[in-house]
Amino acid sequence: MARPRVIKSFNWGERMQQAVANRRVFPYLAAMTFALALGAGLVVTIVDRKDFPTYGTAVWWAVVTLATVGYGDVVPHTAWGRVVGSVVIVIGVTFISFLTATVTSYFVSAEQEEAAASEKQLHDAELAATMETLRRIEARLGAIESKLDR
Repeated sequence: MARPRVIKSFNWGERMQQAVANRRVFPYLAAMTFALALGAGLVVTIVDRKDFPTYGTAVWWAVVTLATVGYGDVVPHTAWGRVVGSVVIVIGVTFISFLTATVTSYFVSAEQEEAAASEKQLHDAELAATMETLRRIEARLGAIESKLDR
């Protein structure tokens, strides 16, 4: 009897956890932001054809809105266009916050690693100095013992 093939599913949750653990979440967030801009552009082109006559204009608006810049050169005027715009704004603020936090954490962790390496060097130098002092004391004690033995 043939055994069924097991197909591994692509689990975004696991991928994101691995990315966070390996400190490689920035590319995922950037790619997701780009994908959201493309998707939002498509949706707003469909629901508000008057204000977004071309897909390029819609993607431009989505990128500007996701980035929380909001130039105002292209804006939705229909109810559904504004609904899509509201969702894009909330998602944009959230993703920009995550991107900012990720970059900040990279800088902070790099600084912490540098401080830890510097502290280890200082500790190693102090340990070497202490060991040298102990060797000198041991040598002096040996000299004193040999004088006492005479």
